[in-house]
Amino acid sequence: MEGLSKEFKYYTKELGVKNSLKNLFYRKTLTREAVKEVSFSIDEGEFVAFLGPNGAGKTTTLKMLSGILYPTDGFVSVLGYKPYERKKEFKKKFSIVMGQKSQLWWDLPASESILLNKYIYQVEDDIYKKTLAELVDLLNTKHVMNVQVRRLSLGERMKMELIAALIHRPTLLFLDEPTIGLDIETQKRVRDFLKYYNEYHKTTIVLTSHYMKDIEDLCNRTLLIAEGKLIYDGSLKQINEALNQNKIIKLKFSKHVAPDQLQNFGAIRYSDSYQATLEIPREQVNIRSRELLHQLPIEDISIEDIPVEEMIISLYQRNRTP
Repeated sequence: MEGLSKEFKYYTKELGVKNSLKNLFYRKTLTREAVKEVSFSIDEGEFVAFLGPNGAGKTTTLKMLSGILYPTDGFVSVLGYKPYERKKEFKKKFSIVMGQKSQLWWDLPASESILLNKYIYQVEDDIYKKTLAELVDLLNTKHVMNVQVRRLSLGERMKMELIAALIHRPTLLFLDEPTIGLDIETQKRVRDFLKYYNEYHKTTIVLTSHYMKDIEDLCNRTLLIAEGKLIYDGSLKQINEALNQNKIIKLKFSKHVAPDQLQNFGAIRYSDSYQATLEIPREQVNIRSRELLHQLPIEDISIEDIPVEEMIISLYQRNRTP
């Protein structure tokens, strides 16, 4: 896609009956640019992270790529189709899963909704049976297939959402916060499944998530969007190399060490009697480490990169409109 943009028009209204009557004849129209000239391309089989703060334009972009929304401006082509034309052939080739919206019928077993998708997508019987058996086995859901969706745990429901989305074997999968609200163990199981499915079936996957573990474990490429604009396209490793000019040194002491004893070694991020965290320029790490070991009662020392989350926040802040 190239130069993809989306604007939303909305109206303001002041409080009171008088202003309500006034709005019948005149309303002030405002325009919000949700997506601003975003351009990128994704190759077949890629697993791409699409990140940004709340309100950055992630979901709006996914909705335009899937044909739910019509773009205000720009060119977009997905699998050789214009998504907003919503051709039947296109809709058979992709699927979208939103962590906060369900496609399953609440009062029916998930198996009923999955069977409905079989008929909607016109999946042949033998392919349906084979695909369902594979997905049920991979996600370990055989024991809850015939349980009402309302009685399933959040993790079980998300697994069922994935089965329903993949039952027609789409070549493109959009995932919008698929692990939101899940416990750590279930998050890992979902990640393991998605990683396997992407590698085995070569399905192209675009993922939005606020959990950095999802991105680090699954995606080789990251797209960052802020205030509707694409601000980065590359790997997480490249973000770290480009922005990570400092290192984090974590210390444990065998004796009490006051904060004023640490000031000459670097910026103090945290300090108490027996632990401290310092931020030190990358080029000074070796010499500062030796000085710390020589001058202080160090019991344990570790050197780490600044967390990726901080790198991404730094990128957002650099590109924020004043």
